[in-house]
Amino acid sequence: MTTTTVHHYLVVLKPTTEKNEVGYTVNVPALPGCITEGDTVEEALANAREAIEAFLLSLQDRGLPIPPSEEVVASLEVAVPEE
Repeated sequence: MTTTTVHHYLVVLKPTTEKNEVGYTVNVPALPGCITEGDTVEEALANAREAIEAFLLSLQDRGLPIPPSEEVVASLEVAVPEE
């Protein structure tokens, strides 16, 4: 019987800034170098799941530890005086 472990990772989606292009770049801060993209949020998240799985399997195949996701996420409201 195969045992599986579920891992949770924060992903950061950034809209593409290139003119005439639509899409999102996805970064996984806990996994340096694990970056992907997608044309829509849904596609970007699906691609991120695949990229994370491949990244973790690569670590496992090389006998390296799987890092935990230790990010703390917060949203801050900042008031800036108008000129």
